[in-house]
Amino acid sequence: MPGKGGLYLWRGFRGRCPACGEGRLFRAFVKVADRCNVCGEDLHHHRADDFPAYLTIFLVGHLIVPLAMFIEIAYMPSYWLHAIVWTPLVIGLSVGLLQPIKGTIVALQWHMGMHGFAEAKQARV
Repeated sequence: MPGKGGLYLWRGFRGRCPACGEGRLFRAFVKVADRCNVCGEDLHHHRADDFPAYLTIFLVGHLIVPLAMFIEIAYMPSYWLHAIVWTPLVIGLSVGLLQPIKGTIVALQWHMGMHGFAEAKQARV
């Protein structure tokens, strides 16, 4: 199934089962379901750990810091205005990106047969 890696990643990004694309990947906000409720694919093998949080911080930081620096240099607003503008944006982006990033990482692990997903990959081949 080469060439379909993007499809699996997109399914994970959307919070869907990487195998069928129909079942829910998460049973809670960032708690991965033990298995897909549609196709029965085991999902409990994932080992995303802190990597989704790290990537979220990395991406949000690289988006916000240049914008904040540009605004500071161009308009020199007061610090309280910076806090009012950037705090909700940072929190919103962080919360909004955490689940899609974790879903993408779980789908990548599933697709590549990492950790306990090796058996599922052999079944697909």
